Amino acid sequence: MGTCKTRREYGTGSVFQRADGRWAATIEAGYTASGSRRRVTVTSKGCVGGCSAKCAHRAEIKAKLKERQRQIAAEGLPTVSARATVKSWSDSWLEMTRLTLRPRPWATNRSAVRQWIVPTIGHRRLDQLAPADIRAVAEAQRAAGRSSSTAQRTHVTLTGMLRAAILEGHQVPRRVLDVAAPAKAVNDRTSMTVVESVAVLHAASFLPHGSRWAIAVFGGMRQGECLGLLWENVDLDAGTITVQWELQQVPYIDRNDKSLGFRLPEGLPNRHLVDSFHLLPPKTKRGFRVVPLVPAMVEALRDWKEIAPPNPYGLVWPTAGGRPANEKHDREEWQALQGTACVGHPGGRYYHPHEARHTTATAMLEAGVDPKIVTDLLGHSSILTSNLYQHTSQSQALLAMEAVAGRYSGQ
Repeated sequence: MGTCKTRREYGTGSVFQRADGRWAATIEAGYTASGSRRRVTVTSKGCVGGCSAKCAHRAEIKAKLKERQRQIAAEGLPTVSARATVKSWSDSWLEMTRLTLRPRPWATNRSAVRQWIVPTIGHRRLDQLAPADIRAVAEAQRAAGRSSSTAQRTHVTLTGMLRAAILEGHQVPRRVLDVAAPAKAVNDRTSMTVVESVAVLHAASFLPHGSRWAIAVFGGMRQGECLGLLWENVDLDAGTITVQWELQQVPYIDRNDKSLGFRLPEGLPNRHLVDSFHLLPPKTKRGFRVVPLVPAMVEALRDWKEIAPPNPYGLVWPTAGGRPANEKHDREEWQALQGTACVGHPGGRYYHPHEARHTTATAMLEAGVDPKIVTDLLGHSSILTSNLYQHTSQSQALLAMEAVAGRYSGQ
């Protein structure tokens, strides 16, 4: 079998006949996410027993090459494999975003991909997706009894993944991005009443580490901020806590080969404690803040420091064995305290640890504290819808905390 290959000007592609007789053409089409060259290949029928310069199949492949060049030029995008499926792209996308997303949102995306997106439409080719496929994922979650909020978060993950596929050059029908997201469920998170929180704090006072829950109510600190608090960030003489870290469990790159390390974005400051436990900085600059302590909290922390379990990390509230506290166990203790105090959410469930922050905010606002100061003290929390922000002096912050304490002392 003869072969026929001609030299073309650089950048215009290469036309040749393969050993199996099929005609093919390649053209450089930009770079992949990893930085390697991406080459697009198109093929046509083969010739039997050789070919001539005027071979019809050769002319056909040249026409296909020109059409693909026009397509690339018109869309401004590189062309990639036409056979890419949702499953194959999701694997690539998760690996790409590992270096840019923080561990928790990355893990949320991975969960949505593995639990819902791939099982439902993973077999579908990207270029053949239809609006019905997007709706099918939400319908699968609805059939499984998941909330519309979960379906909405999965929809955001799916559409974000498909937009990234378009950016990489995959042929994804744009109309699938116009499918309306499921409506978000009404958020029933609220604040505990002062009477309820006093009852819970009374139950917590019988625990050696009851200060853990007192700071959640009086200081409005997030669960991860409390569990990741270090003694080096507690100044009992000045009566302040500097919020610098939050405790998180970071997923391994490969659970079967832990020597490969963890899925952390490049450049993200972190302290590895043990196993998957890490200290990570707050996700926003306003999360870094100084929380003043009322005198009762200073004394509670002094007493706790005397008997706190020793640990090599300097954690304020480690487990009895000196390890970082698991947030699941921490949440279970919060629920147990509510059970002891006969307290519960109006909806019949337990209050979430994050609702202690709602309680702090509500107590401050009811005491007449300026909302801008509340926003500052809580680290620009979404509890408050105001976008206003101003520097709060330590004297103003302490007055705000004393106002919260005053709400409780009046009970």
